[in-house]
Amino acid sequence: MSATPPPCDLAGASVLVTRPAHQAEPLCELIEQAHGRPIRFPTLEIRGPADKHAARARLQTARTADILVFVSANAVQYAFPLLPDQLPLNIDIAAVGRATAKALSDAGLDPTLLPERADSEGLLALPALTEVRGRRVVVVRGNGGRELLADTLRERGADVEQVEVYRRLLPSRPTGVANLVANWPRLVQIVTASSNAILDNLFTLLGDDGAALLRDTPIVVMSQRMAEHALARGCSRVHVAMSAADAEVLATLCEVCRDVA
Repeated sequence: MSATPPPCDLAGASVLVTRPAHQAEPLCELIEQAHGRPIRFPTLEIRGPADKHAARARLQTARTADILVFVSANAVQYAFPLLPDQLPLNIDIAAVGRATAKALSDAGLDPTLLPERADSEGLLALPALTEVRGRRVVVVRGNGGRELLADTLRERGADVEQVEVYRRLLPSRPTGVANLVANWPRLVQIVTASSNAILDNLFTLLGDDGAALLRDTPIVVMSQRMAEHALARGCSRVHVAMSAADAEVLATLCEVCRDVA
């Protein structure tokens, strides 16, 4: 039996993969299968909560919640060991996107609310999060996240509890960054970034010379909101994937390769 052909052909293009190290491999493997070269350059470090006992205590509010919202797959991973053993049978569980929904399913939790647009605006457009007066909502997130979701739900009359279960940190500047910048045209044909924090950290780690190169390199982002942020930072060749799912990121990478060929 012949091997399954790759979904598309990157024709040897080098792709800078900036996801946290523990989340990058599935995308890197897809890039390799599509005859591309992944350059692993994590620009975000994920760690658990500074005080796990405090996070566990705050998550006990999920016992009486009407809606439990997870804003990322990381939120699922770090919250799951800290959640109460029993959740209300009629609780709605919201996932910000398909990667988060998959993480919930893998953990044995059924995501009942999933927006078409994978961000806070998408969640807020869901009917279940529109009529929330008097309802109790627990938002599980990392540090430094946007306040739009919680603020809007409170304006709509919900009782909102936000629980930070992980921390997003800027990694130490990699030893190979000078070589990466010096050889950028050869090493980097396309960049991927899956969050605004990742993109901002990439600018920081590359320094002024690298930032100038980044602004003129095709970059694949995961949402229109991210595209607007990248454009505001001076990136001139921004492409938006359908979602953060690895297969759709790869499909966009291949479209970029075809456009520049």
